Amino acid sequence: MESNVSSPLNSTSLPTQVPLNTTSDINATVKPFSVFDGCDQLAEGILFDLTLQCINVVVGIPANLLLIAILIHNLKEPTTSDIFLGCLAFMDIYFGVMTPLSLLNLYHWHSKAMWSAIKFSFGVKDTSGPLFLSCICLDRCVAVLFPVTFGQLKHIKYRLSLTVLVFCLTFAYSSAKTVGGLPNFEKVFTCEILAAFTWMVACNVGILWALKRSRGAGKDEMHPMKKKAFKTVLFILLIIVFNYLPPVALFPFEDHYSPEVFRCYVQPVGFAFLNISSTVQPLVYLIRLDKVPFLSHTCIKKCCSCTSAESNHTPPSQNHAA
Repeated sequence: MESNVSSPLNSTSLPTQVPLNTTSDINATVKPFSVFDGCDQLAEGILFDLTLQCINVVVGIPANLLLIAILIHNLKEPTTSDIFLGCLAFMDIYFGVMTPLSLLNLYHWHSKAMWSAIKFSFGVKDTSGPLFLSCICLDRCVAVLFPVTFGQLKHIKYRLSLTVLVFCLTFAYSSAKTVGGLPNFEKVFTCEILAAFTWMVACNVGILWALKRSRGAGKDEMHPMKKKAFKTVLFILLIIVFNYLPPVALFPFEDHYSPEVFRCYVQPVGFAFLNISSTVQPLVYLIRLDKVPFLSHTCIKKCCSCTSAESNHTPPSQNHAA
């Protein structure tokens, strides 16, 4: 993805301005920055992305705050993936907080400094989400497929090292995105999302395969705990496909679209599915919990009524592994 055809919302270059030292076109007026810059007649994709980003503000931020509160509450009995979940939730909160500032800047402030900060937040979302999810998938995959090795690597120092590495890569990518002007820079994101998506799918498919073949000898049913883990991983795999498949399927074929269509339709829609993961991911975690601290049983029952109704009507035949 070349920077000259990047999405107005996730652009890697600032709006073009007239050089101050030129003598030609001295009377030309600089067009103020707008979210629809260059896409005034093709704004549907951008509006779709903005709508999903607003959902992140209304639903995603509270869900991620609750997730972090639960992780802190469970510090006495943490899981090995908690540090990755907490960092991912923190990054999603940061991205959600930037959305109102982005809207204000796009429609009111038109500040170059604020636009640089917004571009940095886009870089954080582009990198931290896929990388931290990949770390979570790696942790679970090793735990299921290589339990002996997992037992030797349970010390938190290994996960802290991975966390620091992800933060360094995120800062480097976001800084480069903020500076802009690097040739073929957007292709870095295409390679990253392809690699992360392939890795996450491979890890989860491996986990599902291992759980399904781990039935006891002569038994048709899977152990209840393994059955629960199987359904959880399968659900997470579906969420990963939902959030990451659109950009994976669309972005590598940039050359098959006209620059206007790619910048105004393809990129905003692809990034929209990626951005809404800031809401989907914490909700998936909260739904999986048997008991949510800080919330009354009545509140949880109302929030999960639809999910409970669906599970209660599941045919008995579906309770057995195929």
